[in-house]
Amino acid sequence: MFDMRLSHARGAAHHGWLQSKHTFSFADYWDPKQVGFSDLLVINDDTVAPSKGFGTHPHHNMEIISYVLEGALEHKDSMGTGSVIVPGDIQLMSAGHGVAHSEFNHSAQENVHFLQIWVVPDQVNTAPGYQQIHIAPEDKRGKFHLMISPEGGEKTLAIKQDINIYSGLFDGHETADFVIPEGRYVYLHVAKGSVDVNGKTFNTGDAARIREGGTLSFSQGNQAEILIFDMRPEEIPSMA
Repeated sequence: MFDMRLSHARGAAHHGWLQSKHTFSFADYWDPKQVGFSDLLVINDDTVAPSKGFGTHPHHNMEIISYVLEGALEHKDSMGTGSVIVPGDIQLMSAGHGVAHSEFNHSAQENVHFLQIWVVPDQVNTAPGYQQIHIAPEDKRGKFHLMISPEGGEKTLAIKQDINIYSGLFDGHETADFVIPEGRYVYLHVAKGSVDVNGKTFNTGDAARIREGGTLSFSQGNQAEILIFDMRPEEIPSMA
């Protein structure tokens, strides 16, 4: 059922101030077998040194998600948005016809550790937009919370693509099932900790492509933080 990819198989970049692990091909890391999955193009696992970060740079026609695991990430953009993103927050920037932004470690003492996720949109050259919400631990403790969907909603951001993104926290005896919708693909990513999925142990950074329906049963979590991407049944992103 799983097309599993272990953490150590990811690409890596070491820039002193930035330590990054690339789930899919990105920048100088190229693997023709890892060019995204369905509409999911990028998952970069980034650790940024104190007071360092990504200077102002442009994007267009991309849905860009920041998911902070530790520390605080400072965001500024050409739309006039300024914010600090901390664990539990989820940020979604729709680049649309063009936006420039910067992301810096807000702390002068501690690292910031976050996932940068890119999703290819189903609409191009739209007006740029910015959304951010906080999802409390109790909303995803021992269960999966829908944090991003096409329609959005309460404690759920709206994205310009047919994708649903869930987050969950599992520890000790907490268990949950995730039923894969008929005719959909799923990408599973363990952001932190470890967890058993249908009896198979996934550790930090491990992931899997899942192309079949059925039920994913989560148990034996050890401070696990998990993301599930429910997507169209396409192998690789189609860039507009």
